Amino acid sequence: MKEGKEIPSEILKIIKKYPNKRASLIPILHIFQEKFGFINSEMEKYIAGILDIPPSSVREVTRFYTMFKKERLGKYHITICSSISCHLLGSKRIADYIKEKLGISPGEVTKDGKFSLEEVSCLGYCDISPAIMVNDEIYGNLTLEKVEKILKKLSEV
Repeated sequence: MKEGKEIPSEILKIIKKYPNKRASLIPILHIFQEKFGFINSEMEKYIAGILDIPPSSVREVTRFYTMFKKERLGKYHITICSSISCHLLGSKRIADYIKEKLGISPGEVTKDGKFSLEEVSCLGYCDISPAIMVNDEIYGNLTLEKVEKILKKLSEV
C-alpha cells in the first residue's frame, strides 16, 4: 500500500465510471474489503491519495458503514443481531452461548483465526428472529440447539 505506486487498473476503471473521483470511494472500498478482508489506516491513506481527498474523508466512510471492517476477521465472521425482535426471542441467550463456546467477545478473533464475533443492532431479519449471520449467510429462528449445530459444522470445515 505504498503511496506513489501505480494505481491498479481495476481501481482506474472504477474511477472512470464517475463524474468525479470522490464519487468512486465506496466502490473502491468494497474492492479493498473483498481483497484484504478489512481496511486499515494505511489503506485509507492510500485510497485518499488516489482520490485526492483527505484520509479523514475516507475514514468517515469506513467508520460509518459497518460493512467495512477495521481489522482482519476470522474465517467465519459471526454477526449477532440484538434488535428488539431478536432480543425478545432470545438473542441474548444465543449471544452468551456463542461467546462461551468460542471463548471470545465481540470484536475478537479466536486464537486459531477461525471465528470472529460482532454484535449489531439489526440484521433486518425480524421475520426469522432470533438471527445471526455467518459471513454472508443468514440463520434464523434460532435455538441453542441450532446454534450448536452451526458451530459444530463450521468447526469441522
